[in-house]
Amino acid sequence: MSLPPEMPEADPIAGPAGPVADAPRGNWVDLYAPAAARPYLRLSRADRPIGTWLLLIPCLWAIALAGGVSGFTRWDLWLVASCAVGAFLMRGAGCTWNDISDRDIDAAVARTRSRPIPAGQVTVRGALGWMVVQAALAAVILFTYNWLAVGLGIASLALVAVYPFAKRFTWWPQVFLGLAFNWGALLLWAAHAGEVPLAAVLLYAGGIAWTLYYDTIYAHQDREDDALIGVKSTARLFGDRSRGWLWGFFAATILLLGAAVVVAHAEEGRVLALVTALAGVWAMGWHIAWQMRKLDLDDPTSCLVVFRSNRDAGLIPVPFLAVAAWLG
Repeated sequence: MSLPPEMPEADPIAGPAGPVADAPRGNWVDLYAPAAARPYLRLSRADRPIGTWLLLIPCLWAIALAGGVSGFTRWDLWLVASCAVGAFLMRGAGCTWNDISDRDIDAAVARTRSRPIPAGQVTVRGALGWMVVQAALAAVILFTYNWLAVGLGIASLALVAVYPFAKRFTWWPQVFLGLAFNWGALLLWAAHAGEVPLAAVLLYAGGIAWTLYYDTIYAHQDREDDALIGVKSTARLFGDRSRGWLWGFFAATILLLGAAVVVAHAEEGRVLALVTALAGVWAMGWHIAWQMRKLDLDDPTSCLVVFRSNRDAGLIPVPFLAVAAWLG
């Protein structure tokens, strides 16, 4: 697929050749990527890696916790490496589809009008081609897994396809994001063990609650623009009651992840493994409680900073779960 020629430089925020407004300044795409590739990498959110982390983390939870049940093998090294690449590719394909579907909405919102399609950096046809390329590369990885995992991967495409439209018909689009973004908990457990037990389902549910937490915070950045154009979100639905709901999502996240750990390590004689894994969940809870103390829902900058800090929150349990698996 050919890329468009380099466009002339413009205003760094609003201009047609500039970076996306809410991308971290000095990111690698803006500094080092070839000029012709930058709009496509921006479509994939390669300039904002937080989404790739949030897609990858439930996969890492699943591999580490499943390893505590049945042990690790060299195959798990491939699972970790391949799901990291797969998360980058599928997050990129999903974001490209999201931008295609939301191009008119993005053009009406201050934070998103600098994205490649509304800014005129990429045509819809070019974006569709880029989406197919990313999805095809991810499929190559998926087909190295067992057939249960392959089936789950194919099934996830329905969630990816529906998500961009959820904000048009429900006040709870964050639920659809949670269903899609945490699917890796089921898929990677299946890829490791060839089954999807109760612990995997509880892990998936905990991830959904976590997504409701962090994406409600993210949505608070746009609640005024969303109200003007009629886009629905939990941030608009909850309004002044948002902090209470966020505490509820936080509690549900920790309880469900803790339940997944208990179910996975409930066998007799695995007390040390259970305590170690639960310590990781507890430490994640402390991090999220710290986020809540720092969060100002009326300040978009605060919302973005706290949202991004969920990468660290989600990674905290991973080494605890891995050590617990070794102890078990």
